[in-house]
Amino acid sequence: MTTELAVLQAARLKGRLSPELAAASSGVDLGSATETLSTLCDAGLVKGESSVRLTPEGRQRLAELLEAERAEVDGESLAALYEEFDHHNTDLKQIISDWQLKDGEPNDHTDEQYDHSVMDRLETLDSGFQGLVARIAEVAPRLHTFQARFTNALNQIRAGDASFVARPITDSYHTVWFEFHEELIGLLGLSREQEAAAGRAV
Repeated sequence: MTTELAVLQAARLKGRLSPELAAASSGVDLGSATETLSTLCDAGLVKGESSVRLTPEGRQRLAELLEAERAEVDGESLAALYEEFDHHNTDLKQIISDWQLKDGEPNDHTDEQYDHSVMDRLETLDSGFQGLVARIAEVAPRLHTFQARFTNALNQIRAGDASFVARPITDSYHTVWFEFHEELIGLLGLSREQEAAAGRAV
């Protein structure tokens, strides 16, 4: 059930889900992810070929699995951890804003010194954030894969691929952060609209 939930949730968050993305998101090997996608496709919960998307039946099944998971999570402990997350979230929002804009204009990324200063701030944020991710995963075990996903994004940046700061169509740091936030919102019974109104959405 855990892998089924993880893969269905990945399909919801990604929109289109390949076996490779399913494996990375759910923390299983590629063979297991491919087998799970095939099973879900046979059950009519996803549809597609090289990449899949949720069917209405898949969305209903996902909602049922998420509700069952939410009932097993210590909501009080997670809410306290979410308050800590909010402080990091404020910092991340500013880092991404500064990555996308420079002196009030779209950042054309020709100023290497400026870009490196922003990436250094992202690395500093990560060093103080990963411990919180680990503690959240103790309360909500399915989220343990996010530690590796944040680390992978940061390693890609260190290796010279700056697109892993905020590129939407990859598992960039910002994309992984968005998905992690979305998971927390769901587990706490909140909504993206509520979070946006409170100024916590990224």
